[in-house]
Amino acid sequence: MTLHLYFAQRFFKTLLFVLGVFFMILLLIDLVEQVRRFGSTDVGFGMLFTLTLLNTPETLYRILPLVTILATLGLFLGLARSSELVVARASGRSALKSLIGPVTVAILIGVIAVAAVNPIVAATSKQYERMAERLSGNTTSELSVSADGLWLRQGGESGQTVIRATRSNLDGTILSGVTFLGFDPEGRPSYRIEAENARLVTGAWEIEGAKEWRFEGDPIIPETEAFESARMSLASNLTRDQILDSFGTPSAIPIWELPGFINELEAAGFSARIHRTFYHMELALPVLLVAMVLVGAGFTMRHTRFGRTGIMVMAALSLGFTLYFIRNFAAILGENGQIPIVLAAWGPPVAAVLLPLGLLLHLEEG
Repeated sequence: MTLHLYFAQRFFKTLLFVLGVFFMILLLIDLVEQVRRFGSTDVGFGMLFTLTLLNTPETLYRILPLVTILATLGLFLGLARSSELVVARASGRSALKSLIGPVTVAILIGVIAVAAVNPIVAATSKQYERMAERLSGNTTSELSVSADGLWLRQGGESGQTVIRATRSNLDGTILSGVTFLGFDPEGRPSYRIEAENARLVTGAWEIEGAKEWRFEGDPIIPETEAFESARMSLASNLTRDQILDSFGTPSAIPIWELPGFINELEAAGFSARIHRTFYHMELALPVLLVAMVLVGAGFTMRHTRFGRTGIMVMAALSLGFTLYFIRNFAAILGENGQIPIVLAAWGPPVAAVLLPLGLLLHLEEG
């Protein structure tokens, strides 16, 4: 038990050190990017540094598997140089038992990352997007999905329009049970349109079965001036891509809120394959971290006197990067419906565990 705790502490300290190094590197790189992006505007260094602090955690969180394999390589290379692994084996402890501590730490870090770090990263990335949009002066459409349907906002020089619909097609260009609420530049209501259906075309909404109320001129009873129309058109600067982008990336939604958001998304008529794939990939993160520990250990649990240490390290890094990119490629296939979502999210991590485990059994126990 004492030896397990020793290996676990060594691995945890090495992982923290590698995380710290990567955090500083990413911080400097992102700070340069923020200066390049907003340097021409009247933005102080304090605001640029705040943007950097908000944006860096997401990148660091995404490369956590690669950080894990680097920490594993650092741990076992250090243990091999100090002959501590030789002593552990001489005491009758096998190579697989020596991995219990690091693997346990990897599982705990994966669980904490998914349960606690993921919501923090979602909050910081969302705040970064809001601040960046405000500083750049870009106006974007906003879309939200709730149990009442979906809400969409479009804006322009003539004012804002809030759109509510009970259902939609997969890309948000055909709405059913739709309501348009128009506001002038001063924020006062100017019109309301209730319609059966609305279809987004280039530059306008084509509305069917509509009834319109006008509030301009402060009518005493708007119902007396309301009129119905079988077909009408309402100007819009929205596009299909803008509507889809309004959802934001699934990473901007905390993992605890993602199942509810997926249900609301599907109830509104949208496809939630991207969000479901991301949800399962997040749940599979602890398994992936274990796989990275086993990959790093499989190539470096050798005494340095056997030589070829550099080659073994490069082989471990190559395999780790390959597994990382295969996982991302499988996620794309899952998002596009080419393979089942569960297979896309869980297949690569489970295979990544079995492959180095077989290698360890062959090299260390065979």
